[in-house]
Amino acid sequence: MKALSWIAAPLWPLQLASGQKSFRANPLLGSPALNRRGLHIARVRLAENMAAARRQRLGARIDAALRTEYEARGYLVIENFLPGEEFAALKRDLEEAPLRSWERREGSTVTRRGSLDLADIETRAPLERLMAGGRIADLLRYVAGCGGEPLIHLQTILAEGDNSRPDPQNTLHMDTFHSTAKAWLYLQDVGEDDGPLCYVPGSHRLTPERIAWERELSIGAASNEDPEIAAGSFRVSDAMLAKLGYPAAKALCVPANTLVVANTHGFHARKASTRPTRRSEIYGSLRRNPFLPVSGMHLYSLPGLRGHLSSRQAQIDELLARYLGVKGPWVSVPPKRIVDTASI
Repeated sequence: MKALSWIAAPLWPLQLASGQKSFRANPLLGSPALNRRGLHIARVRLAENMAAARRQRLGARIDAALRTEYEARGYLVIENFLPGEEFAALKRDLEEAPLRSWERREGSTVTRRGSLDLADIETRAPLERLMAGGRIADLLRYVAGCGGEPLIHLQTILAEGDNSRPDPQNTLHMDTFHSTAKAWLYLQDVGEDDGPLCYVPGSHRLTPERIAWERELSIGAASNEDPEIAAGSFRVSDAMLAKLGYPAAKALCVPANTLVVANTHGFHARKASTRPTRRSEIYGSLRRNPFLPVSGMHLYSLPGLRGHLSSRQAQIDELLARYLGVKGPWVSVPPKRIVDTASI
């Protein structure tokens, strides 16, 4: 084990009560003996119960029909999310004016994120209205089962359609062991060949079969040859889905101006593109410590952080690279519009 890992050893027991998911990075989480005795499943069950309790409190702000839809499927699909003129103005703004941006590559896919910090959207009325509205944030909080300040960016997916360089996001997976949420307000129509989100309906719910499968996988996860599984993001095959009693994944092909919000503890993937494609969306995510009994008191909500999260993250990444030599996956690129090509 690397020396840096041993330096972190005093934190290993504390991480049992956190959102830490990596079996390989924490020998307690990855212990075959402890997971045979139910450590992983105990964390999964407790996190699920606490998320359900918080979600019940957060549900007061969500329409009853949407709550029913979420409970049945694990995701929401809301067409015509913005009034037509408002959506047109938003898209026109993002096509014409660039935003401060970062890119990362996974296989043959480049993901670009543009900052929607207060300083970056000042005087850009459609973006200011969208960010001030708060509806996307409320839906993210409900689906994630936790309060707090979501991360919201402009996101563009540039897929090169080269299956010889696989994108790990194209494999059905769960992000982590507890409820989390992601949202996509699509700026273009999303068809079968445009890399739509695929989701296994109902896979946000635990079943006896799912619990048994996770327990078995957790026992050997730390030494699994798939680095994503070792890091706590379990992958699942179509054949295993059937054994677990879940239906096949559904590709969410939707028109522009549709908001999709999904619990990414459920099985999901980005469908592989068979040709070069570009897809843009307002993208949000929310993930917090799953063992918090309260919904508030989020660090990201503090003055100096709220409305400045992209800037603060870029500053942290720069410090880590400069003083510790730790380079993250995101690369700063020139300001970009949604119609621009990738820089990496």
